[in-house]
Amino acid sequence: RRLGRFIQRLNGQFLAGPDVGTTIQDMDVIAQECSFIVPASEEKGGSGDSSLATAMGVVQAMRACLQALFGNSDLQGRTVAIQGAGAVGRAVTERLVQAGAVVTIADIDGERVEQVAADYGVNMAHSDEIAYLPVDIYCPCALGAILNDTTIPNLQCQIVCGSANNQLAEARHGEMLAQRGILYAPDYIVNAGGALWSIESLAPGGFDRQRAQAAVACIYETITMVIDLAREQNISTARAADLLAEQRIATARTE
Repeated sequence: RRLGRFIQRLNGQFLAGPDVGTTIQDMDVIAQECSFIVPASEEKGGSGDSSLATAMGVVQAMRACLQALFGNSDLQGRTVAIQGAGAVGRAVTERLVQAGAVVTIADIDGERVEQVAADYGVNMAHSDEIAYLPVDIYCPCALGAILNDTTIPNLQCQIVCGSANNQLAEARHGEMLAQRGILYAPDYIVNAGGALWSIESLAPGGFDRQRAQAAVACIYETITMVIDLAREQNISTARAADLLAEQRIATARTE
């Protein structure tokens, strides 16, 4: 509640939301003192747990990458290595299994990864090995800086597409991935589903589930735009995403 009072004093310059180590219930407590928070629980009139929407966006981004690389967005039979069995990693696993993908998952919490593996019938790997498996898609859903000078030369995937924040240890690592011929889906687009879902609760009239689902589905189109721009300008997808973001911010400032 003290954190809520502090955020309230910022008068909307900062919006609070859940991340690693917090829950939707924590947001409800903060909301007792603060109106600048997304999401609140559905019981409190909010949009509810955003991790499912984040996972929805991750899968949309995967499909866009598959379409760009193979001309087919179908996940049936595609191999995916998921790093992280938290709320988003678990939800991504569920969606991929439903789509017919072959999933391997790892987490530093052995009990948690065993539970996900048992619930969805997927394979397990050691957390130190998951990034280097020969798969179609490597899906980082844990902490950041996982794409660096050590990991990139040893990747055996064709696509990197996951929900972890700040996956590139440095900006130049986006170029390294491009030079290796690995299609990188920029993290801040891939993981935007949770934010897009939650921000809908601030719209006039309150949260609308269909509108939120449509917003998350647009991640497919955005990733496609980034890949197309990267190919047109012969730049990395990381740089293309930054250019697109800069253009949209500049346009918004003039409106």
